[in-house]
Amino acid sequence: MSSKVLMKGNEAIAEAAIRCGCRHYFGYPITPQTEIAAYMAKRMPKIGGTFLQAESEIAAINMVYGCASTGRRAMTSSSSPGISLKAEGMSYLAGSDLPALIVNVQRGGPGLGGIQPSQSDYFFMTRGPGHGDFHIIVLAPATVQEMADMTRLAFELGEKYRMPAMLLADGTMGQMMEPVVLPEDTVDPETIPATKPWATTGTQMKRPHNIINSLYLKPDELEKTNYERFERYAKLEKEECRWEEYLMDDAEVCVISVGITARVAKNAIAAARKEGIKVGMIRPITLYPFPKEPIAKAAAKVKSFLTVELNMGQMNEDVKLAIGCSKPVAMCNRVGGMIPSADEVLAAIRKEAK
Repeated sequence: MSSKVLMKGNEAIAEAAIRCGCRHYFGYPITPQTEIAAYMAKRMPKIGGTFLQAESEIAAINMVYGCASTGRRAMTSSSSPGISLKAEGMSYLAGSDLPALIVNVQRGGPGLGGIQPSQSDYFFMTRGPGHGDFHIIVLAPATVQEMADMTRLAFELGEKYRMPAMLLADGTMGQMMEPVVLPEDTVDPETIPATKPWATTGTQMKRPHNIINSLYLKPDELEKTNYERFERYAKLEKEECRWEEYLMDDAEVCVISVGITARVAKNAIAAARKEGIKVGMIRPITLYPFPKEPIAKAAAKVKSFLTVELNMGQMNEDVKLAIGCSKPVAMCNRVGGMIPSADEVLAAIRKEAK
């Protein structure tokens, strides 16, 4: 059974996290994600969960680290400047092979920037958000429904591959309201640690101690650990890439976009089709791992690519890498909290179709 309700994207994330067994939230308010913390502050005490507004973003991510080591589902959320402060903690989570959910509802930058939507943390999140050699899973929702669905997916993938997972949304997705279907069935949080033999749940004198650690003083041990971790990343890339294709069967121009700009691009594509322009879209859903294969496959038949994004061309570079620069890759972008209109995207499509 399920129910449909009208919710903000931020609220959908919070409620979905609760329904999939998360009972531990540690965070700090910052626009445009504060509704996640506010929602958790109301709900967690009523269901026997933990809501803790930490003294800082640094404290919050380290509380997640401690909680995640026990095998419990734990999460934090923030927006761009706050995520920068969490970077060291994300590296510690990755270095200890701990799953946890981190939500980044992006705002404009750099610095304090502005509170309007942006996609300018793309490089920061997909290249390994912190010191050392590591990755985190990065999911990019484009609807409020996906904000909810990908919350559960992030927890499940993080636990499957023992690594942190991030929901990377632009500020529009966090603030917009849409109908969302939330599952009535919930995950019992008490059953989750039992599925994690590595968790620090107490030995009851029945097994050796589990130790959560990211410090390796012997270089050969650290090297071995890093190689093993990247073997998991390779498996993740092979088995978990996700994307959506839209009108790509006969497309001669391929738009690549995520989040709110993908929604704007769909309207522009519909208008372009009415003009006889053969254009389609590939919308990456996983940003790490990036869906290189379908984009490379599209390069064999389209004339050009067009990225539509809220930054200065960060995903544009990944598209060029995916296709080996074999076709032109143009860009339609706005920054600073501005969002391109459908007419602006349509004009860029017309230019590429000539």
